[in-house]
Amino acid sequence: MKKRKLLTIILIVLVYIVSTGISYILFSKSASSQSVISPVGLPVKGSEGKLVFDPNLPKTESCPLNGAFYSKQQRKWWEQHRPLGVMVENHKEAMPQSGLSSADVIYEAVAEGGITRFLAIFYCQDAGQIGPIRSARTYFIDFLSEYGNYPLYAHVGGANQPGPADALSQLDDYGWTAYNDLNQFSIGFPVFWRDYDRLGRPVSTEHTMYSTADKLWEYARSSRSLSDVDKKGALWSKDFLPYSFKEDAVSSNRGTAQSIHLKFWATMPEYFVDWIYDPTTNLYNRNSGKETYLDKNTNKQLTSKNIVVLFMQELSANDGYEDNIHLLYRTKGIGKATIFMDGKQIKGTWKKDSKTGRTQISDLAGAPIEFNRGLIWFEILPTDGVVNVR
Repeated sequence: MKKRKLLTIILIVLVYIVSTGISYILFSKSASSQSVISPVGLPVKGSEGKLVFDPNLPKTESCPLNGAFYSKQQRKWWEQHRPLGVMVENHKEAMPQSGLSSADVIYEAVAEGGITRFLAIFYCQDAGQIGPIRSARTYFIDFLSEYGNYPLYAHVGGANQPGPADALSQLDDYGWTAYNDLNQFSIGFPVFWRDYDRLGRPVSTEHTMYSTADKLWEYARSSRSLSDVDKKGALWSKDFLPYSFKEDAVSSNRGTAQSIHLKFWATMPEYFVDWIYDPTTNLYNRNSGKETYLDKNTNKQLTSKNIVVLFMQELSANDGYEDNIHLLYRTKGIGKATIFMDGKQIKGTWKKDSKTGRTQISDLAGAPIEFNRGLIWFEILPTDGVVNVR
């Protein structure tokens, strides 16, 4: 009896020890696995191949390019790549374009014949599909070069006639060719492709080239060793000078109504631009040629928090190209600027010490402009361009 009782006690003790050990192991593994899993999940792919981030996460992280706030999840994503500039055309046959609403900064200037073109810069947002993509111009390269160490530049060829408008030679001079320069002529499918049906109507071949931000960033990473760092390990932001940002004006300090009418070339009214201010959202809504300006990816009107008009000398390149259509803008120097935000107009100046230097925007007293957090849209007008404000 004593032996049986002792054996029973020993069995009970062993069962207790084993069950306690198993529970400890299982709990430890569970706790360990929970401790290494980030509370921030991965973004998912949405329509047009665009990443969708969790909209319920706190927006505490400021985008270096335009100050807009996003989540830690989104910041973790954008810190893995570098700014991407894409040449997006603005010909009537190319509308509505894809991806512009997801840009952090946009530059708009006449490319030829009074028709403007966009340099859309992406970093903190994923645009999904982008296009139609067109050719490079020298002045857009000057603007893009402000965005740190070797920003990515996506385009389809470029002006290459010998002379001052030779954009492809300029890329060589900057050391960008076959590195951060993502020229479709040297990359091709599947990073770039032609979509003849995207706009739902027949268009000329030059209006059919597309890509996605994700494909361009991935190609730069895998084929050019360019992520957030370059081949030497230097961060893209090493020499980047960000603008200063502020919070939106409170409702009582906003303008009640404002309409901005821009004429790049007086002879091309179909490319006049109107920005209509909405004091409720504190956004400027874009119209062009009296039509609502949409992003095909979202089917929503394009808006911007800040409209910055830079008056720059426009010149003909006189390089012998057909119809003498190649243009130049004097991006280096000092000139007049007009800034619109919060429903108000601020007169000021711009200054750019070198072609690759940062464009500084100041008020007439010389104080640097603090922009609202959100898209900054630069409108590059010739010195005889027209700005009417109502």
